[in-house]
Amino acid sequence: MIPVHLPLVELLIDIFAASILVTAFLIVSSRSLVFYIRLFALQSLLLGMVALLVVIGYGETHILIAAILTIAIKAIAIPVVLTRVIERIHVQKEIRFRMSITASLMFCGGIVILADSVAQSILRSPHAEASAVTRVLSVSIAMMLIGLFIMMTRQKALTQIIGLLTMENGVFLSGLSITYGMPLIVEVGIFFDILVAVLILGVFVFRINKTFESISIDSLRSLRH
Repeated sequence: MIPVHLPLVELLIDIFAASILVTAFLIVSSRSLVFYIRLFALQSLLLGMVALLVVIGYGETHILIAAILTIAIKAIAIPVVLTRVIERIHVQKEIRFRMSITASLMFCGGIVILADSVAQSILRSPHAEASAVTRVLSVSIAMMLIGLFIMMTRQKALTQIIGLLTMENGVFLSGLSITYGMPLIVEVGIFFDILVAVLILGVFVFRINKTFESISIDSLRSLRH
């Protein structure tokens, strides 16, 4: 039986999904590495709330553990690790971009339009459902593409990590929107893989900074010459 409060749940899912997309735009528009991490933490918290709302509104109880892990690992543990990395390397800002902030925001606006077009073509399928969860498909596609864009246009290794994690948040959101989440064992495995990957990447960033006195990926490219 569909819960009586489903309209409120769907409204909250729409609001949180829109807020998740806003955090991605704020990351693109900022230069502060600390702000990147805080925005990622907020983004992950909102993503965890969306997963909890799916549990409450649609009875998909298998997503509950994934929702808790999203909040615990992505919104708390990973930001703590990355914040400590910043404190150790004493680098606070992304100075140089491959594309200006204004141009980046305009490009990301185009990404959102493209993502919505792709999502609408999928949702027009006769087998697609018309729930609030499926409506966030466009947001999930935009998140994946914006995460990729961040990785391509930012030079600090730490920002590359944030871009990768933003892409992963988009993948998780797309899993929620299409199939109400992946199998539990897959979700748990992915979360712990991400945590281990961030720990390893954090060590790499520290070592890169210690060796080159910079965390710009251009320093790594120079090794090829």
